[in-house]
Amino acid sequence: MSIVSEWERRGHLVSVGGDDVFVVDTEGDGDAPPALVLHGFPTASADWRLVVDALAGEHRLVLFDFPGFGLSSKPDRPYSLFEQADLTEEVARRLGLEQVALVTHDMGDSVGGELLARSLDGDLGFEVAARVLTNGSIYLDMANLTDGQQLLLSLPDELAPEELRPGTNGLAAALRATLAPGSDVGDDELAAHASLIERADGDRLLPRTIRYIGERREHEDRWTGAIERHRSPLTVVWGDLDPIAVYPMAEKLVEARPDATLVRLEGVG
Repeated sequence: MSIVSEWERRGHLVSVGGDDVFVVDTEGDGDAPPALVLHGFPTASADWRLVVDALAGEHRLVLFDFPGFGLSSKPDRPYSLFEQADLTEEVARRLGLEQVALVTHDMGDSVGGELLARSLDGDLGFEVAARVLTNGSIYLDMANLTDGQQLLLSLPDELAPEELRPGTNGLAAALRATLAPGSDVGDDELAAHASLIERADGDRLLPRTIRYIGERREHEDRWTGAIERHRSPLTVVWGDLDPIAVYPMAEKLVEARPDATLVRLEGVG
């Protein structure tokens, strides 16, 4: 069975506001609050597939693919992190999540920032009891955007033409460039994630879905401010060889939030 097929079998589709949202919902044995996991750009919940079983022993885990990504619907429309936050709230409501540990990565950090801002405003539909934040450009002025990201941002906010499709090999190479030098991640793993990007013309949607970077810049005070200020216990887990969201971002966050726990993943992209 292929990597993608195996992951697809673990989840199901939930209809939310006209979109089919792919959700993986595991059972947990402990008393800890469910972990609500938000993935990054340009991949999907399958990023977490190799650690789900280890994490699910104590926690119920809820992972899903944002519209425009992975196994969820990929309509040709403008994309906004505010709408992705709305969808996150609706998924949580549908699944009866009243209190969660919020686990975020990359673009998911920004969606999480909006959720935390709503919590601080008293407008969030669930309680955030604890947080784990992983590599993401929470301080955008420190980020080293790749040539590929810069190219996508230079394109119009519309479906990319066929001739600009990077192909599976191009996408896999772009993903490999985010890993640590000498990483032993196999070609089959990267090809699987590339195929999830390509599914239903998702690769042509990249000039639309990457617009979150502009939103992050515009709303950094709100989102990063909430990440720094939210009262829930915070653990920061960071691969220190990330070429885009560089490790000093993690150090800057912990300076702003000295009660946070920082876990440095040495030699990890």
